[in-house]
Amino acid sequence: MELFKELAYKDPQKKTKAPLAERMRPSALKDFLGQEELLGDGCFLGDILKNGSEKNALTSLILWGPPGTGKTTLARIIAKSVSATFIEFSAVLSGVKDIREVIKEAKTNSTRGVRTVLFVDEIHRFNKSQQDGFLHSVEDGTITLIGATTENPSFEINAPLLSRCKVLTLKSLSEDALQKILLNALNDKTHGLRNVSANEIILRLIASYSAGDARMALSTLEAAVLMAKPDQEGFREVTLEIVKECLQGRALRYDKKGEEHYNVISAFIKSMRGSDPDAALYWLSRMLNAGEDPLFIARRMVIFASEDIGNADPSALTLAMSVKDAVHFIGPAEGWIPLAQGVTYLATAKKSNASYVAFKAASKDANERGALSVPMHLRNAPTKLMSELGYSKGYKYPHDYKDAEVSQEYLPPELKGKKYYTAPNTKEKTEKKS
Repeated sequence: MELFKELAYKDPQKKTKAPLAERMRPSALKDFLGQEELLGDGCFLGDILKNGSEKNALTSLILWGPPGTGKTTLARIIAKSVSATFIEFSAVLSGVKDIREVIKEAKTNSTRGVRTVLFVDEIHRFNKSQQDGFLHSVEDGTITLIGATTENPSFEINAPLLSRCKVLTLKSLSEDALQKILLNALNDKTHGLRNVSANEIILRLIASYSAGDARMALSTLEAAVLMAKPDQEGFREVTLEIVKECLQGRALRYDKKGEEHYNVISAFIKSMRGSDPDAALYWLSRMLNAGEDPLFIARRMVIFASEDIGNADPSALTLAMSVKDAVHFIGPAEGWIPLAQGVTYLATAKKSNASYVAFKAASKDANERGALSVPMHLRNAPTKLMSELGYSKGYKYPHDYKDAEVSQEYLPPELKGKKYYTAPNTKEKTEKKS
C-alpha cells in the first residue's frame, strides 16, 4: 500500500478525468469548508489536524453524517496529518478476507514504526461478524479505524466496536459553504472548470437545492456546464434555464429504511400533535415526493387519531380510517388529496392522550402485579357448582338501577380505588413524549 501523501492527486491531467466533485476534493485542512463545530480551536478533530504527528494517540473514529458532507475527505486529511499509511476500501465491495489482508499489512507497518489508518466507507453495510473482525486490531492499536456512515451508529455499529471508537457527527453543509465550494470550482484553473461562467444567483440556486451535499452541488454544476453550448472560443455560460433543467426530478434525501425515514415521520407526527397544519403538510409532501407508501402514512394517522386526539374528538378516528380507505381505493396518484384533508383535520382537532396514558398505567400494574384474581362477584356462574362456590354472588346488574348506575368495585381488591383514566373535559394526566 502507498502512503497517503503518495495517494494525493498530484497530476492535473490524471485528475481532469475524474468527476468534478472528486477533482475538487481538498487535500489540506485550509481548503476544507464546513464542519466548523468539529474543526475549530479546542475541538477534538481540529486539534488533531492542527497538531499533526504530535498527537501520538489517534483514536479510532466513526464519522456519521449525510452524503457529501466531507467524511472521506476528512479521513484522508487526518491520515495525512499524522503521517500514517492510509488504506481505503468500501464495505460494499470488501469482505472478511480483505480485512485480514489489511490487518496483516498493518502489522508489518507497525514493526517499521508506521501507523496505519484504515478507512471503511459505508461501514454500516458490514454485518456483525465483519465488524467483529476489527475489534482486536483496533484494541491493540494495530490499526486506527475510521468508519464513515450515513446511518445512526447506535443502530448500525456493533456495541463492542462502537465502544472502541469516538463518534463525530457531521452536519449538512450550509448554503454559504456550498456557494464557496462552487465558486472554488469556477476559479480553480488546475482542477476546476475552465472557460465557464455562472453568476451568484445561479450558484445560490444550486446550493439551495443541494440539501447540504457538496457532491450533489458540484455534480449539478458540472452537468449544467455540459449542457451549456460553447461559443466560438470554447467559452460556456451557465444560464438559469439550464440549471433549472438540471435540477428537475432531483431526489429528496429520504431513505425509507434508514434514519431519515424515522426523522421525517417523527416531525410529521409531532407537527400534528403540536396543532401545526402547515408544518404537517410540509412533512407530508416530503414523504410523498420521496416515494413513501401513502398507506404507511395513513396508518400512522389512524394511530395518531386514537393516541393523541382520542375522546377529545372521537370522530377523528373515524375520519382517519376513512382517509386510509380512500387512499387504498384511489391509489397513490391522487391519494394525497384525502391525506391532505385528514392531516389538516387531525392537526387542528382538540388533543387528548388520556386513553393512551390510562392504558399504559393499567398495563404497568398488570405487568408488575401479576395475574391478580378476578373478584368473585364479577365471575360468571354457568354451573351449579360454580354458583355454590360463590361465583357471581353479590353482583349488581346496572340495568336494575336508575340510569344504569350502581356503586360497585370492578378492580381486584389489591387495586381498589385505582384511577387510570380521566375524561378529556377534566384536568387530565398527560405523558410527555420524546
